[in-house]
Amino acid sequence: MMSGQQHYTTIDHHKVLGSVPAVPDPPPVTVGSNFQSFPSAGAHGKITSASRPPPRDADDTFSKPASGSDESQQKGAWFGAFTVATYKPYFDIDTFDVLDRIKDSLFPFRGTFNEKTAANPDLYGPFWICTTLIFVAASIGTFVTYIAHKLKDQEWSYDINLVTWSAGLFYGYVTIVPLGLYVILKYFSVPSGLVQLFCLYGYSLFVFIPALCMSIVPWEIVRWVIAGVAGFMSATFVALNLRAHIMSAGESWFLIVASIFLLQLALSVALKIYLFTVSV
Repeated sequence: MMSGQQHYTTIDHHKVLGSVPAVPDPPPVTVGSNFQSFPSAGAHGKITSASRPPPRDADDTFSKPASGSDESQQKGAWFGAFTVATYKPYFDIDTFDVLDRIKDSLFPFRGTFNEKTAANPDLYGPFWICTTLIFVAASIGTFVTYIAHKLKDQEWSYDINLVTWSAGLFYGYVTIVPLGLYVILKYFSVPSGLVQLFCLYGYSLFVFIPALCMSIVPWEIVRWVIAGVAGFMSATFVALNLRAHIMSAGESWFLIVASIFLLQLALSVALKIYLFTVSV
């Protein structure tokens, strides 16, 4: 019995030794001079304000090609004006910056808006200000007219032309007026940027949003006062911010600034006649 048991143990011993292969040790990992570092995951995603290059104005983007560029590169720069990527930097702006620029538009006598936005003018704020104005003008005007008709027991019908007229007025004003002013300033060799003018005129219209909301008061004299104050603030904001740049135009600078001021006042009068007036 003992010999059988010893023989069984010996066979089992040989089986264990022969069935398990030896595992070699892994080679040592050495870090040499060719080690390459990769950016962390936090570096990907939205471009931060520290590394984001500020958007250039229309003069630098479309009118001034880089040194050493040929005619084909200049044409490519002009064709870039019709691509979405060209305008993308002007919509990449923080909410804090938009609110700060809106606050500056409500304090027109500072005259520091152009200096603050010279490096990064935006089109995001002007677009949404005009869009909000169209919505407010249509809704407030419709509501006031509806109440006036109901108080006099008259039939009321919705006027869709109020929306189209408001859209044409606000979008057209912030597009045509800055473009025309840009051409005039170029004629007098005044340094200016087209996007900078779009930005300035867009934010100058923000004061009309609370003015339209306050136009629901039933007294006509109060509506005239509201429209006048809003127009004066908007006109002063644009004129004072452009005065320092237009003064380089020579003796004609006062005429240009006065025309800018009066044109902005004319906008407030048009808003009073067509949006602040309730006719039954």
